[in-house]
Amino acid sequence: MGSGFQNVWRCRGRSVSLDRPQVMGIVNVTPDSFSDGGLWDGAPHRAAAHGLALLEAGADILDVGGESTRPGAADVSIEEELNRVIPVIRELARQTHAPLSVDTRKAAVARAAIDAGACIINDVTALGGDPEMRRVSVETGAGVVLMHRRGTPQTMNALAVYQDVVQEVCEALRAAVDAARAAGVVREAILIDPGFGFAKETEHNVALLRDLARLTALGPVLVGVSRKRFIGALTGRTVPAERMAGSVAAAMIAVQRGASVVRVHDVRETVDALRVLGAVGASERGGARC
Repeated sequence: MGSGFQNVWRCRGRSVSLDRPQVMGIVNVTPDSFSDGGLWDGAPHRAAAHGLALLEAGADILDVGGESTRPGAADVSIEEELNRVIPVIRELARQTHAPLSVDTRKAAVARAAIDAGACIINDVTALGGDPEMRRVSVETGAGVVLMHRRGTPQTMNALAVYQDVVQEVCEALRAAVDAARAAGVVREAILIDPGFGFAKETEHNVALLRDLARLTALGPVLVGVSRKRFIGALTGRTVPAERMAGSVAAAMIAVQRGASVVRVHDVRETVDALRVLGAVGASERGGARC
């Protein structure tokens, strides 16, 4: 690990160590997420049981989301999103001390989730979609994930045009970090996410994965490539659930290039691969500045 690299993620009074890669397990409580939509929505106890199973499989963190952000996904009301995620977070907080994250772009949902026991806000709009989100982040002291994307689920595919995708994502994330810090979010609370699959074609995702070490100059990086469309394009697997091997391979490449957190569906397989990778001990944190 390079000198000066942030090795702790501050999350509402908690310190999540980044001395080794953290595995964030995905708990989607939506009817329409691209890979596992409909499996856990409408059944909070079953969704919580799935989360606990992911922890048993080796997840360090759980990320609970109640709104799909896949291309073309419809907006979800605040009330509906609250109904989906809060019972699950409350039940998980009752049964585990593991860090819980809420995947939301709505400040009201983020605040309610923190009150229910979450300590991380994972926002696909980098705290810029809801004018109250930065305030909630500061007042709660939550850890935050600032993700890069362009447009909305309805428009982002048309906006996947770049001259230099790595440099442009770097610049956008640097601006997002600066805005969060100016609002009062402490640097140790912030992780950045290149937003694989969000307003990006396959070649853009590959370039970001290949040059991920450049982004680590901005701070700790979370990578979410699990089962995504570009994994299917590279492997020929059209069914998301059949993209496990490609997803694990991409996650390992991300860790080798300095990712601090990988957000995954297939926890057990990712943890096993990380153990093998850890025995070799190679990473590229702190790469060339972007």
